[in-house]
Amino acid sequence: MNADNQFFNEQWQLYQKVLNNNYMGHKEIYSILHDFLINHLQTPFSLLDLGCGDASFTTKSLFNTSISAYKGIDLSAAALEIAQRNLEAIPCKKTFIQDDISTAINQLVNQKDDKFDVVMTSFALHHLSLEEKESVISQISHLLESNGILIIVDVIRLAEEERENFIKRYLNHVRKDWYLISSQEYSMIENHISTCDFPETQNTLSEITRKHNFPKFECLYQDDFVTTQVLCFYKTGLSS
Repeated sequence: MNADNQFFNEQWQLYQKVLNNNYMGHKEIYSILHDFLINHLQTPFSLLDLGCGDASFTTKSLFNTSISAYKGIDLSAAALEIAQRNLEAIPCKKTFIQDDISTAINQLVNQKDDKFDVVMTSFALHHLSLEEKESVISQISHLLESNGILIIVDVIRLAEEERENFIKRYLNHVRKDWYLISSQEYSMIENHISTCDFPETQNTLSEITRKHNFPKFECLYQDDFVTTQVLCFYKTGLSS
C-alpha cells in the first residue's frame, strides 16, 4: 500500500485528469451506487469506506441518502484532508483514520466498538494479495451487522484470465481510449498497474465471500471493456 500512497501523493494531477475525463467510469459507477443506497437503505445506515481516497465521488453517491455515520480509512493524509472537505456536504457523523486497510480493519474488529450496515471498498482491494484480500473480507464480516452489505468496486479479471493477460488488456485499453493521457503519463500508469494491481476474478471473490458469511451476491455494474465491476455481497443472502 505504500507504493499506492506514493502514487496518489506524487501524481495528484494525473489522478484528477483520469477522474475528470471519466476514464474509469466513476460517473456511471457512483450514479448506480447512489440509486442503490437510496432504494435499498431507506432507514439510517452507517458506512465504512475502506481506501476512501478523497471521497469526491463517494460524496456524490451519498447525497439525499439516509446515511447517519461515515467512517473513511486511507493511507494518504493528503487524500483524507480533501475527503473531510468533500464530505462536509453530507449531514452525518464522520470519522477519518489514516492507516492501511489491513491494519485499520484489524484494529476495528479488536476494539469491538463499531458495527456497520455497509462496508464499501472502491479500487483498493486489488492492491492486496489474495491472502490479504481474504483476511480483510473475513474481518469485514465481523464488522457488518447481521443483514449488512459489502460493496466492492474494483477491476475484475475474466474467468480463467491470468493477471499478466488482464494487465496487458487493460493497458491496451488505456493506450487506445484515454485520449488525453500523454506518453509520460501513460508510463506512470503502466508502472503503477504493473507493480501494484492484483485483480481477482468474480468467481474467486464469490468463493471467498461465501466462506465468510456472504451467501449471495449480485453485480450492479460492468463496464463496456469488461474490466470493472460493482459487486454487492449480502450477509443474509437477501438483495432487498
